[in-house]
Amino acid sequence: MNRITELFKKKSGPVLSIYYTAGYPGLNDTLLIAKSLEEAGADMLEIGFPFSDPLADGPVIQHSSEVALKNGMSLRALFGQLKALREEVNIPVLLMGYLNPVIQYGMEKFCASCEECGIDGLILPDLPMAEYEETYQELFRSHHLSNIFLVTPESSEERIRKIDGLSEGFVYALSSSSTTGKNMASSDRTEAYFEKLRSLELRNPLMIGFGVSDRESFQKVVSYARGAIIGSAFIRLLEKEGAGAEAIHGFVRSVLGR
Repeated sequence: MNRITELFKKKSGPVLSIYYTAGYPGLNDTLLIAKSLEEAGADMLEIGFPFSDPLADGPVIQHSSEVALKNGMSLRALFGQLKALREEVNIPVLLMGYLNPVIQYGMEKFCASCEECGIDGLILPDLPMAEYEETYQELFRSHHLSNIFLVTPESSEERIRKIDGLSEGFVYALSSSSTTGKNMASSDRTEAYFEKLRSLELRNPLMIGFGVSDRESFQKVVSYARGAIIGSAFIRLLEKEGAGAEAIHGFVRSVLGR
């Protein structure tokens, strides 16, 4: 069974997933951070591979991508680091990034490298659903990779159900249509959107991201979903404190209330 599916099947409480950028703050911090996050209690990891034109990312993640690229991070370097992933980390790990570097690397080679390293799933926000369905779905499945699509407050019910049908593992719900790093708006409209998603009773578990930054916002969204994804707030911690285990443990435990 895929590690993502197994996580949602076995865990009864809310799921915490942490996003961070590979090669940030230091080129060789990728596995150190992953290990510390698992030790601290994170349930799932999303490792972002940097790209020079990250359309969906706000200033914090954009900056981390710029630094990572300057540090020398690339898909080739990342897969070199991730060869030791499953010697260090047991929880589900996804890669998240944009299509351009994947196409340059080669989609088939990319999927094979993911499988070789023990990657469980992919989040490629600019991969069109039709292109995935017609060209890549069987390739992803042949390499045991779950593909995760995103829904936004503007997604119609028809599109959400289509996304649910094509996603495997969970559906990634953006709390707003803005870029990453903005505080989650607390409004009747936001709560109505979360309530609508919950009422659809989707086939896949729902994870909410964009704007989740601390225990308060984590608790709020998990009252509507199976879990939440934190990205920018964790990268701000790395920028301030570096990749030391003590700071990472403190951050995760503060979100989980431990």
